Amino acid sequence: MEPPNKGLIKRLELLEQALLSDPVNPENPLERGVRKTLRIIYAVGRDVISGNLTLHAMSLVYTTMLSVVPMLALSFSVLKSLGVHNRLTPLLHNFFEPMGEKGIVIADNVLQFVDNIKVGVLGSVGLVLLIYTVISLVQKIERSFNYIWRVPNMRSLAQRFSNYLSVILIGPVLVVSAIGTTATIMSSSLIQKLIAIEPFGSLFASMTKMTPLFLITGAFVFVFVFIPNTRVSLKSALIGGLVGGLGWQISGVLFASFVVQSAQYEAIYSSFAVSIVMLIWVYVSWLVLLIGSSISYYHQNAANITRTYKASESSELLEKLSIAVMLRVARPFDAGQEPLSQLRLELLMRVPATVTRKVTDKMIRHGLLAVAGEKGDLLVPGRSLDQIRMSDVLKVIRQDEENLLGRIECDDQLRALYQDLDHALESAWHTTTVQDVIRQSSVE
Repeated sequence: MEPPNKGLIKRLELLEQALLSDPVNPENPLERGVRKTLRIIYAVGRDVISGNLTLHAMSLVYTTMLSVVPMLALSFSVLKSLGVHNRLTPLLHNFFEPMGEKGIVIADNVLQFVDNIKVGVLGSVGLVLLIYTVISLVQKIERSFNYIWRVPNMRSLAQRFSNYLSVILIGPVLVVSAIGTTATIMSSSLIQKLIAIEPFGSLFASMTKMTPLFLITGAFVFVFVFIPNTRVSLKSALIGGLVGGLGWQISGVLFASFVVQSAQYEAIYSSFAVSIVMLIWVYVSWLVLLIGSSISYYHQNAANITRTYKASESSELLEKLSIAVMLRVARPFDAGQEPLSQLRLELLMRVPATVTRKVTDKMIRHGLLAVAGEKGDLLVPGRSLDQIRMSDVLKVIRQDEENLLGRIECDDQLRALYQDLDHALESAWHTTTVQDVIRQSSVE
């Protein structure tokens, strides 16, 4: 007798197969758009259910609790020197608003803690520790975003220090400037006259109600573009930011109703109830942010939606993929054409982006490839094509960078077998260069 859920499982497998297979009519824009949307929903839902996103959201909650006061202190110190630090207070209140009156109390307490921290009198050691705490938070955020975007490498230490601090110190100034500019424009005589005329008055009233959504969407878009250590298209960031902003607003409404109905938590946890509710809200906020970033990733890399989050790679796949990558990058370079971008190369390879990125990163580290372009997202050969042998490509991709082979106990017989294998691979393409292969294929 078949289990009762076997039929449901089979239907879900058929649905998964239909979503992940090539579209029947890719030329139909409506069908292509609906199919892409369903594939993105499937991929994001799978990541949430499997715990890939929730685990990172939980780790960010812990880091946030340790770093939020130092981060705000560093940002507010810059604003306080300009005399405009009070303009960010409503934004902090807005974040804790779903927690009701207790949220406002928490926001006021955080602001009081921030105000008590005098950055100027911390001393050199205290200031270094403060900056380190703030950088560690943004570094943790970048690691989570890089995981979503399948980016194996973090920014360098110098880049982290300069980029993170520039956002933390200059970002609040830009936000306050935007708020002040908007307030100035809205209070101008021309705008006031337009508001008095219908339907402009109703339109401005509706836009005012939508201001929190615009602000959170703009913040999400900025984070999605800046934080991942890879190039994110503005269109994908906008889509992820809009969905994330709507999700955050809806979550706030639902969470507020949850707080109203959670009187029993106070009876159980007493004074700890506020802290528990705050931890849950911070977790929900991070989860929404990570889901928005995941939507941006899958929108930009829809072709990389596969049955598994991580692809199992074989030695044969890596070796043959490295050859394909080398030739794909070399052909436009040899013909004087526009270089391929990393994103375009990943789409052409039609294998999971993590595998292609792993191959290109290793080839860049060993000088076979180099990055080019203003944004550093274009790939070109690392040296002259007549100086790159095909055996070099295999040698690089097979190289044991961590020297794990040195730990294997090796007698004379085993060592001779290893040497025979290396010699066979080396001699096959010892004199054949990448240029020879390209020129030969063009002649044929």
